[in-house]
Amino acid sequence: MPERLIAPMTYELLVGQQSYSSWSLRGWLSFAPFGIPVTLHKVEIYGDTFFEDVVAFGGNRTVPAARTPEGGMLADSMAITWHVAETFADRGVLPADPVDRAEAMSIISEMHGGFAALRGACQVNLRNAWAGFEPSPEVLADVARFEEILARAVSRPGGPFLFGAFTLADAFYAPLATRLLTYGLPMSDRAAAYAKAVVTHPSFVEWRDAGMKETKEIARYDKAPLERIPFPTYS
Repeated sequence: MPERLIAPMTYELLVGQQSYSSWSLRGWLSFAPFGIPVTLHKVEIYGDTFFEDVVAFGGNRTVPAARTPEGGMLADSMAITWHVAETFADRGVLPADPVDRAEAMSIISEMHGGFAALRGACQVNLRNAWAGFEPSPEVLADVARFEEILARAVSRPGGPFLFGAFTLADAFYAPLATRLLTYGLPMSDRAAAYAKAVVTHPSFVEWRDAGMKETKEIARYDKAPLERIPFPTYS
């Protein structure tokens, strides 16, 4: 493990490869968009020492894991999210309206434990997109459920994200947005606009740009014989 330099009031976040680790992306987006100082440390998912490296950091065999400035461990993405929601409530990390905030917490939990078909069939790969993917009925059902969530959430005025401005709910649904785009899944204009807002958000762009500098590809994320096409970009 690399030497860790601890800055005052800076969180330490352990992540996997930035082109592939959807849960690591959720961890990053739980800090960066809200101006919460965070230092990244990387481990190689599927590497020979992955589990040992996570445990050495203080985590529980999965990424992301985070260390608070006081030394507390947050060993799961949900733990990170609830900690941020409690500690930085004044930074707009959740909607201000109590009804919207309750719904945001609910759909975060739903993403953490649901959408299994979509997550299993459409692995996140931020290096490229794929042409010719044929979604199963189960994948389409997950997309339809997201459309329901989106239709309820974006009916609130104020911005392109789930509850107006970017919140922790968007941190959790960002990988789903990339799946919609990179697998060419059928979606409404509303969902397409949401996905565009996610992948053009400065914190997402910073994350993806760093991932593109990683030189090692992970073979299990190759969807051959599907054709590789460029990752969607917007001017």
